[in-house]
Amino acid sequence: MSQPTDIDREDDEAFAEATLTQAVENQIESGEPPAAKATFNKLSLVGYSREDSLMLMAMVLAYEIDTMLAEDRPFDNQWYEGALRALPDLPPELAAEMDQGDDE
Repeated sequence: MSQPTDIDREDDEAFAEATLTQAVENQIESGEPPAAKATFNKLSLVGYSREDSLMLMAMVLAYEIDTMLAEDRPFDNQWYEGALRALPDLPPELAAEMDQGDDE
């Protein structure tokens, strides 16, 4: 049986994923930043499902938020928009971080 901390962690991760996905959906709907809607449309056109498109975009948003907090700096909208526009290719920084996570 799972420990209570395992359940709490899973709940926290699910909440964070849902919150990030909702933030991306809000960006797409509002058109701000413009790269959000453009990226979503591009990913859809090349065959990504809605869920996969939102997940990729939410990963980029999560990475920028984590970096912003770790470096105690403002949100880097220029980096964020560039990273969105590069999808489905992940930014090198995020890809490297994910590769490190696979090793653990």
